[in-house]
Amino acid sequence: MKGENMESNFVKLAAIDVSKHVEKKQNLSYLSWAWAVDQLMRADPAANWEFHEPKMYGETMMVSCTVTAFGKPMTMHLPVMDHRNQAIKNPDAFQVNKNMMRCLVKAIAVHGLGLYIYAGEDLPASEEPAKPSSAKPIAKDVFDSMPPDEQEFLKELAMKVIAEFPNEEAAYAAYIEASINLDADEKTALWSLFDSKQRASIKKTGLTQQKAA
Repeated sequence: MKGENMESNFVKLAAIDVSKHVEKKQNLSYLSWAWAVDQLMRADPAANWEFHEPKMYGETMMVSCTVTAFGKPMTMHLPVMDHRNQAIKNPDAFQVNKNMMRCLVKAIAVHGLGLYIYAGEDLPASEEPAKPSSAKPIAKDVFDSMPPDEQEFLKELAMKVIAEFPNEEAAYAAYIEASINLDADEKTALWSLFDSKQRASIKKTGLTQQKAA
């Protein structure tokens, strides 16, 4: 019964359309941390979170946050980054605080809320089969319209994901990590770099993990 409740809670949060609460700043999209916390506390009034001591890696910093919801703690990490996904050298207090709140949202997402955004999707996953569309050529057009340096950056991300196949779970985890800080166009362009089998595998694995959570 407990496992069924956990699955129900995850599915309920994962089904929420968060698109109206995404804030776009320069090249990145952010889910409002205040709204994410509001939704989490409505779903589980006993939910809580903890920020861990930041860790330095040379001149850069990693922040971490554990969110406990429905009795399950989930920890996520995030480098202190700028709007181009580049780690900031010797970040100041303002930059650290901003990325701590982004890490909080990321930790809430693994409980279901807004997770589909990190998977590069436009809408929450459903169990209905996807309808054929012209999404692939449109995605390719988005990639082709990007400057060369951005195309190379996305190709490198795609290769890291592809390198994990045929281990589908590892590839899915690599895809989530690769797309987590991309804006909508970058996610669309990244998606276009995978072939149909790879895309199908990523979607299937993501849906399977949602059901198993």
